[in-house]
Amino acid sequence: SLLQLVYPYDFRLTEKEKTSICYLSFPDSYSGGLGDTQFSFRLRQSGGQRTTHYEDDGEYNREAPLTLQRESAHYFGYVYFRQVKDSSMKRGYFQKSLVLVSRLPYVNLFQSLLQLIAPEYFDKLEPCLEAVCNEIDQWPPPVPGQTLNLPVMGVVIQVRIPSRVDKPGSSPVKQFNQENLLPAPLVLPSIHELDLFRCFQPVLIHIQMLWELMLLGEPIVVMAPSPTVSSEMVLTLTSCLAPLRYCCDYRPYFTIHDSEFKEYTTRTQAPPNIIVGVTNPFFIKTLQHWPHILRVGELRMSGDLPKQVKVKKLAKLKTLDTKPGIYTSYKTFLHKDKTLIKRLLKGIQRKRPSEVQSALLRRHLLELTQSFIIPLEHYIASLMPLQRAITPWKNPPQIRPFRQEDFMKTLEHAGPQLTCVLKGDWLGLYRRFFKSPNFDGWYRQRHKEMTQKLEALHLEAICDANIVAWMKDKSEVEIVDLVLKLREKLVRARCQHLPVKEETLQRVGLYIETIIGSLPEDLQAVLHHH
Repeated sequence: SLLQLVYPYDFRLTEKEKTSICYLSFPDSYSGGLGDTQFSFRLRQSGGQRTTHYEDDGEYNREAPLTLQRESAHYFGYVYFRQVKDSSMKRGYFQKSLVLVSRLPYVNLFQSLLQLIAPEYFDKLEPCLEAVCNEIDQWPPPVPGQTLNLPVMGVVIQVRIPSRVDKPGSSPVKQFNQENLLPAPLVLPSIHELDLFRCFQPVLIHIQMLWELMLLGEPIVVMAPSPTVSSEMVLTLTSCLAPLRYCCDYRPYFTIHDSEFKEYTTRTQAPPNIIVGVTNPFFIKTLQHWPHILRVGELRMSGDLPKQVKVKKLAKLKTLDTKPGIYTSYKTFLHKDKTLIKRLLKGIQRKRPSEVQSALLRRHLLELTQSFIIPLEHYIASLMPLQRAITPWKNPPQIRPFRQEDFMKTLEHAGPQLTCVLKGDWLGLYRRFFKSPNFDGWYRQRHKEMTQKLEALHLEAICDANIVAWMKDKSEVEIVDLVLKLREKLVRARCQHLPVKEETLQRVGLYIETIIGSLPEDLQAVLHHH
């Protein structure tokens, strides 16, 4: 496979990235199927940080949901692959892929875009891409909470960018402002959500187990018949913890040519916390020491509940003919939710549309995640110092440390049982969760937010203080020290975009000027120069 064309021309990729993209853009094992397929991959950036076109990353990432942030160390690849009979080719068929590379996980938007562009591109080649890129260059940057109209090739794609303040589980606004757009826009109900029900078809009765494995960041291999099924299954699994962020690595589609192949297949150390999607049967041999292997067949939407895979022992993993199944010795901490399965079955009998079934599934997973997370949120909030302990002239008090045993004690009267009917060993699940990268990621994020909140409260306290009274009995050294500290606080508040009102920052700025004004002129000159 060959990289024929990169557009825009100034987009810099390292040789290693180019090679990886080439391998990831084609099905890994020969599939006799002709025609067009679409799938996605995710690639580790190699060779140092590069500046992005968008210097406002910070702003976007602060307002976007954690699950939709722009990645700094990975690229997403969205692939449109075509295979048609062609007697002039040596193999007897023509294979080509158009790949869109982005740091944003907008799988629906980019795959819809490729459906419009790729067929044209295979026909008209480079001039078509140039025209399309010129149109895309004019698109506004994604702003969380806004609905964008994106014109391309005579179509307007309309899509809303989710925001961190959206209520979890609220369905996207159905009726967009139509603004009398002609032709009528192509409205995408979601920028990133896949059809959960369709993807989870063969594993519906194991949703509980899969949710737990994802929550705990367990190493999972998804073995699928095609890159489409593998990438959809991996992306669907990583999304099932929302609004909690899945903090482990994941590869929707992974090939034997990948530079991390050795790292993942070595038997000298435990498999990493990662979920990989593969299609090459060779992986059955090389990854059979992984603790959880999900083998799925082609996804077919049939009228009734498709055959559900069984949970089997890892020893049953046959190298050649591996039947669909979840190969694991994992025992779930929580019991199965029988009512969910019954409701989904009823939906199948009543021929409910897939999106209705998906919404039901998504709500179930959301409620499960929230039942698990709410006690953690309550406990961590209790570690914040009291507001009255925050005084203007002392450094704000520290956030108290997170003590697992103290948290466990809170569960008796404020545990998940208040909001969730599922019985089981919740305590065991929490203990195991504390060892996972997902807990670490959640805790760091919360700790950072709380630290910023404290800093903001401290600035407000300074703002409300009587600075002149404080200065009365202070030496010049102490006053100069205060000026330098306040300045540093202001700079930090602006750089980190702390949750502080603009007027508070301006008042602190005025304070600094007032204090400097009360000092002898030689000191004033030094401080103004600083």
